[in-house]
Amino acid sequence: MEPIHLFDLAAKKANWLAVRQNAVSQNIANANTPRYSAIDIEPFDAVVNKTHLSMASPTPGHISVAPTESMTTKQRKSESWSTVHSGNSVSVEQEMLKAGDINRNYSLTTNIVKSFHRMMTIAMKG
Repeated sequence: MEPIHLFDLAAKKANWLAVRQNAVSQNIANANTPRYSAIDIEPFDAVVNKTHLSMASPTPGHISVAPTESMTTKQRKSESWSTVHSGNSVSVEQEMLKAGDINRNYSLTTNIVKSFHRMMTIAMKG
């Protein structure tokens, strides 16, 4: 059986969500730290655009394909709503909105994988 790329994509999305949740939690933990600059990671679509699927060829040399790139996430400065007098750029409200977005994305990803798994199970049972 050939690998199913939906599961690979879902795993990458879950990994990206975990890294983003870590960045959000660091921002919230440092909300009162003077001169702390809020951080965020690059959007998931940018990560997916850097990743290419490899093609299988029936014979060697049939189709030449460049090797796939690995998923990389880079931290970047967050576009904060405000900077307080201490130089801190963390907006707790903005970080809570990001946390809610992460939660919704994680739920969506797991529900898609559950549905696809259920569909595959039904197809295999006949």
